[in-house]
Amino acid sequence: MKKILIAIAILSAVVVLAQSGGDRRQAEPEPVPVGTGENGAPPSDAIVLFAGGDLDNWVRVTDGEPARWEIADGVATVRPGGGTIRTRESFGSIQLHLEWRPTNVISGSGQGRGNSGVFLHSLFEVQILDSWENPTYVNGQAGSVYLQYPPLVNAAREPGQWQSYDIIFTAPEFNGDELVSPAWLTVFQNGVLVQNHVRLDGATFTPEPVYEARCEPYGLDGSGRRQDCTGKMPLTLQDHGQLVSFRNIWLREL
Repeated sequence: MKKILIAIAILSAVVVLAQSGGDRRQAEPEPVPVGTGENGAPPSDAIVLFAGGDLDNWVRVTDGEPARWEIADGVATVRPGGGTIRTRESFGSIQLHLEWRPTNVISGSGQGRGNSGVFLHSLFEVQILDSWENPTYVNGQAGSVYLQYPPLVNAAREPGQWQSYDIIFTAPEFNGDELVSPAWLTVFQNGVLVQNHVRLDGATFTPEPVYEARCEPYGLDGSGRRQDCTGKMPLTLQDHGQLVSFRNIWLREL
């Protein structure tokens, strides 16, 4: 009897401890195993958007036709006139990895040197630019959120070298037509933190930053083709009329 009473007392103490917040250990939900990949390979749960073979996951923004960028040796290169492209699929909050390389042939300066961009939700641009010894306005250099936030540091490599972006994007949230939570962004360039959980003020290419429930995504050039922008949106890569190459593009939905 004495042993039973002791057991009850111990059990009661454990229950009280748990209820009082003393035991903060969790048994669930158990994290899903994810293969991390080796030698630059994407994780096992990644959506691969470009692995070097084709651009079947991409279309031209202006007309929805297949992407016309040049592919050679596992690399996609935008050449002048190739056109801005977007993913066929739409996404919300994501972890994005892409590698990019401005040409090693220097023929311009400032914004005229290795210029492209990756647009999250087709609205918010992380600038791609050859920023090696190439002065320009600071919220327009590589690693910037275009016209909103300059990078924390200049992590650029020399022209012709491969560079990488690893981006955590939290998509905006709407309740009907009303914005209830803005977009947030964290960016690593070449493994270096350049944007630290910044709040996006709105679209980066409009005259003023703005959130709209119905909007015109980047690349439609003022055509007036507005669409619902309250849900998932494509990822967009910019043709800025300069030679920039891309490889190893993948994302994970969050």
